[in-house]
Amino acid sequence: MKRSKSRGAASQAAASRLVSTLGGWPNPDSTRVSSRQAESLRHGQTRLLAVLICLFALALPALPQSGDLAAVVSKPVSRIIDLPGEFLPYLSVAVRAKVAGYVERIVVDRGSAVKQGDLLAELSAPEMKPQIAEATSKARAAEADRLQAEAQLAAAEATFERLKKAAETPGAIAGNEIVQAEKQVDAARAVVRARQQQVDAAESAARALEDLRAYLTIAAPFDGVVTERMVHPGALVGAGDQPLVTIQQVSRLRLVISVPEEYAGGIAQGAAAPFHVPAHPERTYSGTVARVAHALDPKTRTMPVELEVENRDGSLAPGMYPTVKWPVRSAQPALFVPRTSVVTTSERTFVIRDHDGRAEWVDVKKGPVEGDLMQVAGDLRPGDKVVRRGTDELHEGAAIGR
Repeated sequence: MKRSKSRGAASQAAASRLVSTLGGWPNPDSTRVSSRQAESLRHGQTRLLAVLICLFALALPALPQSGDLAAVVSKPVSRIIDLPGEFLPYLSVAVRAKVAGYVERIVVDRGSAVKQGDLLAELSAPEMKPQIAEATSKARAAEADRLQAEAQLAAAEATFERLKKAAETPGAIAGNEIVQAEKQVDAARAVVRARQQQVDAAESAARALEDLRAYLTIAAPFDGVVTERMVHPGALVGAGDQPLVTIQQVSRLRLVISVPEEYAGGIAQGAAAPFHVPAHPERTYSGTVARVAHALDPKTRTMPVELEVENRDGSLAPGMYPTVKWPVRSAQPALFVPRTSVVTTSERTFVIRDHDGRAEWVDVKKGPVEGDLMQVAGDLRPGDKVVRRGTDELHEGAAIGR
C-alpha cells in the first residue's frame, strides 16, 4: 500500500513539473517567434501532453476506489407465498350392501342431508325367511334334547343317592352297584353339557341369520350429504357389488396442500392460514394446520399438509381448488444484503466484502427478495461490510475507499 502511494505521489509530482515546464514555454502564436520555432514548439507540447496522460493513467490504479458500504443483516424469515390446495370431504364412504338382495326402496337421492342412523334403503331377500325358520327350529330341538338330558341326569343322581343311603346298612347293597350308579351320573352330566353346547350353536346360527336380516335395512353411518346415488328399486345388489349411495361429511372439510421441500421445515402445527376460492373471490376463509405427512412425495418433492376448515354455511365444497396464503417461517435467521450488492457474472454470483480495506469476493446463493434486501447464503456473518453497489470492475484485492 505504501509503495503504491509513493509511486502515485512521484507520478503526480513529475506531471506537475511537466505542466510547469509546459506553462513556461513561449506561446507559439506569439508574433515574436518565427514560424519554424512555432512549429517546433507545437510538436514539443504534443509530446509532453502524451507523456502527461500516461503518467496520470499510471497514477489512477494506485488511488483507492470509492465504495459505499452496507452491513450484512441477520433476521428471521417470515413471508407469505401462494400455494394451490384441494378440498376433500372430512368423511366419505361408498355405502354397499352386506347381503345379497333386491332393492325394495331407497329413500334418499343426490343432495339429501342425512343424520347418523337415518334410513337410506331397504332390501328384500325372500330366501332368508325359511333359513331363519329352520335355524330357529333347530335351536328349539336342541333345547328339548338338553331338557331331556337334564331329566336323565336328575334320575341318575336320585338313584345314586338312594343307593348310597341303602349302602349304610351293611350287606344291603353291593359296592359295585354304587360305583355303577356314580358313573351313570357322570355320563348324564356329560350328555347335558353336550346338549347345552348344541343349544348354544343352534342359537348362534339363528342369531347370525337374524343379524343378516338386519343388514337388509341400510342406515347412514354419520351425518352428511348424499353426493351420489347409483341404484334404483328392483336392482339386485350384493356384498362387494356396486355402491348404493355415496355419503360425504361436508360441514367440515380437509384442505390438502403440497408444501415445497424448501418450505417444509417451517410448518407449524396449529397455525392458521387464510385462503380464497374462485367461487367466492370477495370472501377470505381460514383453516388450521391439523395434520402433517412428515414425508416428501418422491415425485413432486413436496410434503402433503392437511388443514381443517369449518364449512357450516356450506359455501365450500369438496373438489374446489383454493389459493392458500401460506406463511413461510425459517427455523434459523437468514442473512440479507442490499439487492445491488449481489453481482452476477457468467461464472459466479458474489458480493464484495470489505476485508481490511481491500475488496474480497464472496460467493453467495440468491434467495427471496424483501423490498430492497435480498436473502443470500454464503460465507458471510452478520455485521460484515459489503459494497452497496457491487461490480466486477472492482477487482479482488483492490483498495476500497471509506
